[in-house]
Amino acid sequence: MKNIYKNVVCFLALGLTFASCENYLDDAPKGSKVPTTLADYEAFLRDEYTNHRVNIAGASQLMNDQYATLATLSSDRLINANYMWDQNADRIALKVSDETTYYASYQGISTFNLIIENALSTTEATEEQKRIVWAEAKVLRAMNYFNLVNFYADTYVASTAATKLSVPLITSANINAPSKQVTIQELYDFIINDVKEALPYLPKVSQTVLHPNLGAGYAFYARVYLQMNNYTEALKYADLALAENNKLYDWIAFYNANKTLIETPANYTTFTSPMGYNYVENYNYRHGAFNSLTTENSIPVERAQRFEAGDARFLSRWKTYTVGAETYYRRTLSGAFNFGGMTTVEIYLIKAECLARANQISDALDVLNTVRKTRILPVSYQDISTTDKTTALKAIYRTKNNELTNTLIPFADARRLNAEGVYPVSFSKVANGITYTLPSSSHMWTMPFPQGAVKNPGNGTITQNVAK
Repeated sequence: MKNIYKNVVCFLALGLTFASCENYLDDAPKGSKVPTTLADYEAFLRDEYTNHRVNIAGASQLMNDQYATLATLSSDRLINANYMWDQNADRIALKVSDETTYYASYQGISTFNLIIENALSTTEATEEQKRIVWAEAKVLRAMNYFNLVNFYADTYVASTAATKLSVPLITSANINAPSKQVTIQELYDFIINDVKEALPYLPKVSQTVLHPNLGAGYAFYARVYLQMNNYTEALKYADLALAENNKLYDWIAFYNANKTLIETPANYTTFTSPMGYNYVENYNYRHGAFNSLTTENSIPVERAQRFEAGDARFLSRWKTYTVGAETYYRRTLSGAFNFGGMTTVEIYLIKAECLARANQISDALDVLNTVRKTRILPVSYQDISTTDKTTALKAIYRTKNNELTNTLIPFADARRLNAEGVYPVSFSKVANGITYTLPSSSHMWTMPFPQGAVKNPGNGTITQNVAK
């Protein structure tokens, strides 16, 4: 037990550097204790600033879901490469520093491994209580691996998943444990098995919103199966998740409550974000790029134009702003944002896509319009009505991308659709008279590992999944 505690303390102190920690703790330090009770281990699940951070900044930059200032583009070559879709840039060479996306994810995985290894043998708890904490850690570990594989590896394609590499699979909290860069299929099998083992023990109501409940487990399963193009299973678990929580936030009411300030030109008063810990759409909460209370990202003009007219959620979050030679949409919310957890709106839209894929177009649009009625102002609202499958799916994707901007999901969905080839995603914009494009076939849809991870991979090896 002491050795395990030594490993996790060292890991949390140094980050995922794989530096030697053999002499870091020969005994429990003064003022600290070796964890023995379930409460000792459950406390790690409450460490939101360390273990619940889902940073996908590179993906948001590539999707142009966040605005990059001219100063940033001039000073940061990696952001410039992603944001301006520079197909010739060597992003591997530009990742000279460590990356939060990678290290924060594995930092959380190490903690969840520690809990999974020890929760069932702890003291001062019933077997049921131990199983709950063990199951919650399993789901969170699976979530971290899903984020990693959909950032640093190619998207899941059944015909190639067994041969293409994903990310290192680490299942022990021991800092000297061996790791293997497994195939995409192996990692998805691992993710699915983790959730399968956890589901029987997840509570319907969890201790806090940081702890995944049964609804979160079902919702995450729906996300995973959708990414695997398994629409039957994705629909099954979407329905199970919505049976646990089907609430949608009334963004029209939020807009009306703040209408005067929202509609006042040049007034950039910030409002408290409703998308925090108590957001009615939450299954579970995880931070995004920032692990503290903050403002969200501003967005480019081109990105703002992809929202529907009268979208109260958009109007409540961003307002056009000009400073010097730059015009963009400045953020107007501050506080907490659930950009890393599971929410009901994602599950509604997963269900809508699965129904449309099964040619149940009318049912799919009923689900889509259920979401839109809580978002689009009455003066602009009209039901989307069509019998055409492609039109319906494109409407679902548009709403989903707008709803989940600054999360991993628009990036993951684009990769999935590009691999399928039927509804490919590409982008084009004009800056300073030059047209820039991001084709659906671009290598840029897979992010390279940071140099530090490849050069110092711990007890294993890491092979880049992209050429540049």
